[in-house]
Amino acid sequence: MSFVDTLRQWDQGVTCAERQDYSEALSIFLSIDDPNSKISFNIGCLHLYNQELDAAEKAFDASISKDEHLAIAFFQRGITFYKKERYEESFADFQKAFKALRGNQLIDYKALGLRYILNACEVLHNMALVEAHLGNWERAQENMEKALRYNTESKLNAIDKALRSILKQKLFKAVEFPMKLFKPNKHYVAQLESKDYLGKAKVVSSVVPQDQFSGFAPLQPQLLCHVSTHNVYCCCLHRALEGEPHTVLFEFVPETSDELAVVPGNIVFLLQKGADNWAFVVFNERRGLVPYNYLEKMEISLASKNDTEITPPPSREPPTRPERIQGRHSVTVLWFSLQEDQTSDDLCIIKVHHNFTVALSVLRGTSYEALIEKISKKMDFPPSAITLRLKPEANGGKIIDGNTGMESVWGGASSGRVTLWCDQTDEQTQSQHAVALHSYESTNPEDLSFTTGDEITLLSRVNQDWLEGQCNGNTGIFPAAYVEVPVYQQ
Repeated sequence: MSFVDTLRQWDQGVTCAERQDYSEALSIFLSIDDPNSKISFNIGCLHLYNQELDAAEKAFDASISKDEHLAIAFFQRGITFYKKERYEESFADFQKAFKALRGNQLIDYKALGLRYILNACEVLHNMALVEAHLGNWERAQENMEKALRYNTESKLNAIDKALRSILKQKLFKAVEFPMKLFKPNKHYVAQLESKDYLGKAKVVSSVVPQDQFSGFAPLQPQLLCHVSTHNVYCCCLHRALEGEPHTVLFEFVPETSDELAVVPGNIVFLLQKGADNWAFVVFNERRGLVPYNYLEKMEISLASKNDTEITPPPSREPPTRPERIQGRHSVTVLWFSLQEDQTSDDLCIIKVHHNFTVALSVLRGTSYEALIEKISKKMDFPPSAITLRLKPEANGGKIIDGNTGMESVWGGASSGRVTLWCDQTDEQTQSQHAVALHSYESTNPEDLSFTTGDEITLLSRVNQDWLEGQCNGNTGIFPAAYVEVPVYQQ
């Protein structure tokens, strides 16, 4: 049986036991091939609960043979021998359990998956009881007095009563283990659930009815649903198409970063054609330049794919690569004029440093108010909270304003790029507070603990579900659902 199967059945058995369905739990544990020490211990406990003493003894033997330092297994086998009135063997197992404690007052098995604390005074209590059954009252008294030195405050009354019984040479009750079982590691159990990392496949339909493409690079754009009526299909088709569809006739290998690699049979969408015989196209969500004489225009019809086929590309040699013209008739200039009504030389990339960095594209010569408005939207800050500098304040950077600063901004542009620094103003950094709706107890060192009604100073939003804040002099993260959060600027 594999480790995963063993782990799954172990978890199922514990679940049945928690529902007090002990017979089903025992059946599941017994079906496990080659159980480990903890599972064998669980089997022994279930047999002992059912008063099946011989089966319990055998199970505890198996548990001890696989872990000779498991004190709780010796303790349980000692209980089994005690109930079978085999007092010498019971005393020997209690002695081994006490020895496994190695002089400690107790062993907490929580870390191993068992919610139980085995106390040394309880082991000595049972040793004294077995000695009493054997008629060794003096040795029973010695063990019980020794238990007093190891006792905890919660066990003091039981030990005092047992000691008084020994002085009167009367028997007393044994300390028995409650019905508790070893559980498998919760982190391992969490991994048993299957996870869909890739997601489910989604079927999409091409906007080109003649498309017979098959592979991992579908045509762009796409329609995510099928429509049945002719009029609705036409409406969706025209809305989805961007540019005119063309078939690629020859393979094109780009030589510059603004050119696009295509192969014969690809369908591209022509966005702009320049006088230099270059075309600006989109293919598979990428845009770039390809020679126009490498393309052939497609006729889009609403016929089904079975009725119309795409003509295969010719097998002749490709035409000569056209020269790139940088004049006013080049496709690059025409494309930017289509988008911004400006040439690429008029565009400038602005990089703004704050606690984080943003970049945006603006026209050279943009006014201060328009620039602040764009930065405000990009950084999600109110315009009044933004103060710009050409250099960090620590380096003597002066504040840029609408009257004096913009000439230095555009004059300092290098290769169409400008770097600015954004300061925090009082309005921007004003502390925001939240009131705790529920108490939260930290489970990790980085968490923040608080109680209902506490006021928390919000520092930042970690993600959609967690916030960072300060409360009672401590800083940490906590679930956003536990507090009443005001409108928060990330």
